[in-house]
Amino acid sequence: MITKATVVGAGAMGTVVSHLLASNNVHVALFARRGEFVHELLTLRENRRYLPGLRLPERVRPTADARAALANTELIISAVPCQHLEAVWGPIAGFAPRGVPTCSVTKGIETATLRRPTEALAALGLGPLAALSGPSIAPEIARCLPATVVVASETPQVAEMAQESLSASYFRVYTSPDLVGVELAGALKNVIALAAGILDGLKAGDNAKAALLTRGLVEITRLGVAMGADRATFAGLAGIGDLVTTCVSPIGRNRTAGERIARGATAEQVIARSPSVIEGIPTTRAALRLAARNDVEMPITQAVAEVLFEGKEPLAAITELMNRPPKPET
Repeated sequence: MITKATVVGAGAMGTVVSHLLASNNVHVALFARRGEFVHELLTLRENRRYLPGLRLPERVRPTADARAALANTELIISAVPCQHLEAVWGPIAGFAPRGVPTCSVTKGIETATLRRPTEALAALGLGPLAALSGPSIAPEIARCLPATVVVASETPQVAEMAQESLSASYFRVYTSPDLVGVELAGALKNVIALAAGILDGLKAGDNAKAALLTRGLVEITRLGVAMGADRATFAGLAGIGDLVTTCVSPIGRNRTAGERIARGATAEQVIARSPSVIEGIPTTRAALRLAARNDVEMPITQAVAEVLFEGKEPLAAITELMNRPPKPET
């Protein structure tokens, strides 16, 4: 078992991962860029901005000093929102000791580069790399409610290190070799969650949501397989598991954003009012570009994009989906 880890990013997931590590007797440096935020964490021993109610253990040391945070660390957890990876990691990646594993808990696709989070981290010289994903709503983990996730790496020992370091009696971690599939599933399910929220906002019913989840899984699997992922990954925790949680949870950010949009808010208004990043919105743009690159049809993602970025009425988008030409299910 490792004795020191560094968590970069003090949002909800970064905070809860720090707590998990500390519960396994790991000393954690929790890095945040803003000094006033770090002072708040040190003073209150609680992240009231992103995860109120969870006390930070004494083994967790918030800091704005990246060099000190990364010195002599044995495991790095990257909990930075996808669209901010370059801005946060660019100035500090050089402080990371060479060869120390980095595990990403970020879900998304960079819109500028179409890179997955671990691809962005690799470009900055970090590695070996892993990614953790699955149904893992941070407030529930903070309350020690049961959760099960998967950590993927092309290096089995790295996945096993993250598994050992993060496992708890209420937090079960499986391993997988499918890094591509786990990251794509974690990113793309947020687009379907936006659509699920739109259905909720329109009070479209449970039959509609069941169909959405089923056909949404089909199209995100289709893109994942075209990009080299294992189809089975999408039938597992990172795929259907995370998809169900994100589409039904009342506290899911993406589902909630879709619900607000169905009730008349614009994507810009939803983003402005949210204290946390709604990854599904930029991921929708990235997913469509990846679909075009790989010649993959994604009608639900296309419909979500038209609602978000082209002003199409949500009801009209659903009607068009329902009136697509009939075809065999498989």
